[in-house]
Parts: sequence; structure tokens; C-alpha cells
Amino acid sequence: MQQSVSAHVSNHDHGHVDQEGLKILGFWIFLVTDCLLFATLFAAYAVLHTHTNGGFTGKEFDKPGFIIETFILLISSFTSGIAVLFMHKGNKKALLGWLIVTAALGAVFVGLEINEFTNMVHEGATISKSAFLTSFFTLVGTHGLHVTVGIFWMIGLMIQLSRKGITTVTKRKISVISLYWHFLDAVWIFILTVVYLMGVM
Repeated sequence: MQQSVSAHVSNHDHGHVDQEGLKILGFWIFLVTDCLLFATLFAAYAVLHTHTNGGFTGKEFDKPGFIIETFILLISSFTSGIAVLFMHKGNKKALLGWLIVTAALGAVFVGLEINEFTNMVHEGATISKSAFLTSFFTLVGTHGLHVTVGIFWMIGLMIQLSRKGITTVTKRKISVISLYWHFLDAVWIFILTVVYLMGVM
């Protein structure tokens, strides 16, 4: 009887581990499809960035604006890494604190991006003005949307952490959101290089 109970517990644990592994695999598949999405948007931008219709060009980008945005996002990537370190140490209070900082920095980044878009529109640089602006708003806007989703995702995890603490499930979820955040940071570096820096040159 005892052997039967032990076998049942062992099978249950094995099934739980398999489910966690499948969820991580599912996230990697999602990340690959997201890479394909951004690769397509970058390719479209590369083709259309010279089609300005005699209007707004990359040389008119707000240089201090995108430099500040980059600085903030890089810091948020660093703070998300610190959060993971405290997660492995089992320090829930510090983990929640650094996740709050990361989400707040992400919100500032999104706010600056919205402000940039608003200023461009006020200057007449709307998404329908030229093929260049269409590709620009689509690429940068898609990244901003991903950051916004990440912020709400992080808030949901913070609520779950405050209720359930650091468990196997919450550890996996925090590791996944941190990886997602680093991915967005990497995508932004490409946007910074291909769109902004090459645009102002």
C-alpha cells in the first residue's frame, strides 16, 4: 500500500514537472514567432524607409528622446535581472520591489514613446502620410505594445507573488517574464540602430 502511494506521488510530481517544461517550451515557441514578426517588420521598414513622400524623414527624429528611452529600457532590463537574483535567494520582498521598479521604468518608456508619437502627429507626420511613416509607426508601435503587455503581465505576477509567495510555478513565471523583457530590450537595440541612428545619419 505504501509503495502504491509513493508511486502515485512520484507520478504526480513527474507530471507536474512535465507540465512546467511544456509551458516553458510553449513560451520559446511564442518567442520564435515573435522574432519572425519583428523580422518581417524590420524588412518592411528597410524597403520603405526611403519612401518619405517629400515629408518627414529620419533626420527629424527627436535625438534626446530616443536616447532617454534607450537608457530607461536598458536600466529596466538590468532591474529585471536583479529581481530574478532575489527570486533565487527566496527574498520575496526584494523580488516584488525590483519588479515594481522594472514595471515603473517600462511605463515611463511607453509614456515617452506615446509623447514622441503625439508630437510627430502634431507636426503632420501621421501614419498615412508616407510609406516610411507607416513602416515606422508599425514597427516601433508594435514594440511599444509588447512592452505594455509585459507591464500588465508583470503586475499580474506581482499580485500572484504577494498571495502565493515564491513557488515552483511563480519561479517559472518570473523567469519567463524576465526573458521576455530581455527580448524586448534586444529588439529595441535593433530599432535604435536601424531606425533611429541610421535615420539621423
